[in-house]
Amino acid sequence: MQQRSPTLEGFRTIFRRPSFGFAEIAWRWSFGAATGVLLAFSFFEYLDTLPVSNGDLVLLRTRQPILISRAMLDIFHGSSFRLCEAVAVLALALGIAWVVIASLGRAATVSALVTHFRDSDAAASLQHDGQRWRLPSVFALNVFRLGAALAAIVGCLAAVLLGAASSRPSQPSPGSAFLIALTVIMLVWVAWSIVNWFLSLAAIFVVAHGQDTFSSMAAVVDLCQTRPGSVFAAATWFGLAHITAFVVASSAIGFPLGFAAVLPSAAVLGGVLLLTLLYLAIADFIYIGRLAAYVAMVELPESPAVLSGLGPAPENAGRPTDRTSLGETRVDPSELILSDVPL
Repeated sequence: MQQRSPTLEGFRTIFRRPSFGFAEIAWRWSFGAATGVLLAFSFFEYLDTLPVSNGDLVLLRTRQPILISRAMLDIFHGSSFRLCEAVAVLALALGIAWVVIASLGRAATVSALVTHFRDSDAAASLQHDGQRWRLPSVFALNVFRLGAALAAIVGCLAAVLLGAASSRPSQPSPGSAFLIALTVIMLVWVAWSIVNWFLSLAAIFVVAHGQDTFSSMAAVVDLCQTRPGSVFAAATWFGLAHITAFVVASSAIGFPLGFAAVLPSAAVLGGVLLLTLLYLAIADFIYIGRLAAYVAMVELPESPAVLSGLGPAPENAGRPTDRTSLGETRVDPSELILSDVPL
């Protein structure tokens, strides 16, 4: 039996079944649009709470930078507490909403991918058994992802404060401060990326095999130990595809910006927004392809030809290997051959 490459299965899935990519775009962009609308309404509501006197209006209409800054300081004076309250409420509400929507969306997409790679009987049993999703376990994984994101944000703020502390007013060193902050931020980003990838991959075992939160994490460790080559290949090739899409999109955005002096600003902004949305859609398709590759690693067994080259099976370890089981024939020395038969 020919070995099926999980990486090729992931790319084949996004080209032959684009509905998976559109489903990923649907729940991600719905949450993004709702978040944008909520932030916009909150911002305008916050502006309505700011008192603007007639003197501030006079200073704003002078169009003098010094007078305008003086008016802005007077307008925003004493409103920092309300701003902190609004940010805290928005962060809590958006965090809870993201956990719920991401859990439902990820459970639906992984369930569809598992059904795609399984046979008809196993797929039907998965579709009819709603408890196999174990939504509380998926919720717990996304809560851990949210906590990791918050920890990464705190780490980035700590990196900025550490860099600022390394440059004293008596001995200013902006270069060293920037280098320290950048290094710590990069380390925090790498650590967050690994943890986020680990928790995202654990959701596959929760949906596909009905495991709980911590056993799914252990299953991810086992997968990385048993099939490190497949995991590395999928991460590498889909990572290169994402980088290529980002470079192409960044280069393409330069075209509408180059006509900023000729075209209206609305046309330039629309072109940039259109290219950004196109890049985000391609990124979501690449992500669902990588997820399909990981699902293929879990659902598709390895080829027996590959497994036979690894030596005896664990249950036969320590026993003499029977060559007849490997497809070889063995000659019995007591059996007569043609030259021993008398004429």
